Amino acid sequence: MSLVVGAVLAAGLLLTVAPWWWPDPEPLRDTLERWRPVAALRELLILAGLPGRYWAAAIVVSVLAGLVSGAVVQALCRVLPLTAVVAVAGLVAPVIVLRARAISRRRLQRGLWPDVVDHLLSAIRSGLSLPDAVAALDTVGPAPLRPAFAAFSADYRAAGRFADGIDDLKTALADPVADRILETVRMARDVGGTELPAVLRALSAGLREESAIRAEAEARQSWVVNAARLGVAAPWAILLLLSSRPEASAAYNSREGAVLIIAGVVVSALAYQAMLRVGRLQPERRWFR
Repeated sequence: MSLVVGAVLAAGLLLTVAPWWWPDPEPLRDTLERWRPVAALRELLILAGLPGRYWAAAIVVSVLAGLVSGAVVQALCRVLPLTAVVAVAGLVAPVIVLRARAISRRRLQRGLWPDVVDHLLSAIRSGLSLPDAVAALDTVGPAPLRPAFAAFSADYRAAGRFADGIDDLKTALADPVADRILETVRMARDVGGTELPAVLRALSAGLREESAIRAEAEARQSWVVNAARLGVAAPWAILLLLSSRPEASAAYNSREGAVLIIAGVVVSALAYQAMLRVGRLQPERRWFR
């Protein structure tokens, strides 16, 4: 009996001091999410079509990828400078994958926005209000965009807050073209007028023309980006093969070998960035966040 009473008293004492020993983690989480690197990672996740709240999981995956890749190279080659380089490459590899996914997603969505504008124009002509026209895109809009519009529709029907719903929709879509369309709709609802159909028709035609021009330019310059990737990867693949030999491993483990590897990293990074600047079009910036 005394043991039970002691356990209850200990539990009560622990619950009493718990607010000081283990404070609420929400303020700490909010502070971290406002930190610029974490905010950039959250935005990258959203651009890649993933929930931004999983930024901590993305960091864990990056760390694990770096540790595993470094351990594998160290076990195979036993070249410490090369292991460090591969570990850093594994650390940033998930970020590179997310960026590639974000670019691919934006390229896919680029051809969908003219259809979105056409659906909005048809809904307005049929007599629907602007909020209902936007909400109707959860059923008649392009399939990849329907989940975001479905969330807007549910939020608007529950709370009736059009402006807040538009802001949430812009965050979910995370696309500069979506920002332009939604800001046009917001302004038309705020100030009124009869020019919205003409504005939407002009916007749809402009988006189609812009998408065609950008797709043609990307197709012509894609060989530059692919050549840059091949030019960076090939020397390091050869270095990994050479490091599997004992005499090469001993040479690269020396001070001169480490300097050579570090110089190779610097030259590869600078050359790759230069080739990307030459061969990749600058993404459109989001001016209406």
